[in-house]
Amino acid sequence: MSISFNCESCKKKIKAPNEAGGKWGNCPFCKHRCYIPSPKTGDEVELTLTPLNAGEETQMEELMRESKNLTHNILSQSALPENEPESKSGNHTAQEKEVIKKCILYLRQVADGELAASKDTFSQLRKSKKQSIRILSSMARAERPEPELADLSDGVLQGLIRDVCTKLS
Repeated sequence: MSISFNCESCKKKIKAPNEAGGKWGNCPFCKHRCYIPSPKTGDEVELTLTPLNAGEETQMEELMRESKNLTHNILSQSALPENEPESKSGNHTAQEKEVIKKCILYLRQVADGELAASKDTFSQLRKSKKQSIRILSSMARAERPEPELADLSDGVLQGLIRDVCTKLS
């Protein structure tokens, strides 16, 4: 029994002895160095492959590019923008609690790559711009991050906060 496979370069069908499985050899047609697959066993299930959807692939590439640009911008920034002093009151109003939730939600969405949803959340943060910047700056100075953001590294979280503060300014 022999192993049948196609050359990666010229795509022609090649046969090799079972003993050659798992080794490298040259294609007899184009001399390309090919990996010879191991022989199939009787209990081996053949995988069914489906082609990629071009639209999904394009969208994924766009999201990855935007994510890369955001990461690059975050890592190239060094300081938070100037902001007003923190309120001395420990009590949070209901509106302030909502802004805190939206700040955390926005940071989580950007960190998770949910960029479309983060745009909507950002437009809500923009409505209470000064309060949002003050809350985000407070988060940046905190020794421990909010529990919802604890899985993010400190550098990434600080960069995300700097980025949103810059956009809000």
